[in-house]
Amino acid sequence: MAKSFVHGVALIAASLAFVSVARADELASYKVAGDGIVESLTGAPGDAVRGRALVLARTTTCILCHSGPFPETRFQGDLAPDLTGAGNRWSASQLRLRLVDASRFNAETIMPSYYRNDDLVRVGRNFTGKPILSAAEIEDIVAFLATLRD
Repeated sequence: MAKSFVHGVALIAASLAFVSVARADELASYKVAGDGIVESLTGAPGDAVRGRALVLARTTTCILCHSGPFPETRFQGDLAPDLTGAGNRWSASQLRLRLVDASRFNAETIMPSYYRNDDLVRVGRNFTGKPILSAAEIEDIVAFLATLRD
């Protein structure tokens, strides 16, 4: 009896964990206004320190294709614009939309849409049906990029 009770509790806990993961993969709603997304995806500002770490993460984000003011980082990308001065060139709203869905600016872009899960092509198995970055990660990167001034 005790074993089946513990087993039942474990199944319920696993089910709840699955529901939490499924909800985490759902996209927050947002509204595009002109050439940007004005409102934070999370309802709060991002953390620029975490954003910097994400920008420099070779596994999923910016440094693969972009270069920037990161002297400690070797082998920066050269396929996309330098991020130096990104905060001067684009507003937080514009940066947010570029990260969420760069194809809105150029249908042929090689930049991934980091916060979409539909109508994507050439998506890695690990990212099929879910966004590459969470809403919080998008906000952290926006917060960091907005600090990059000439």
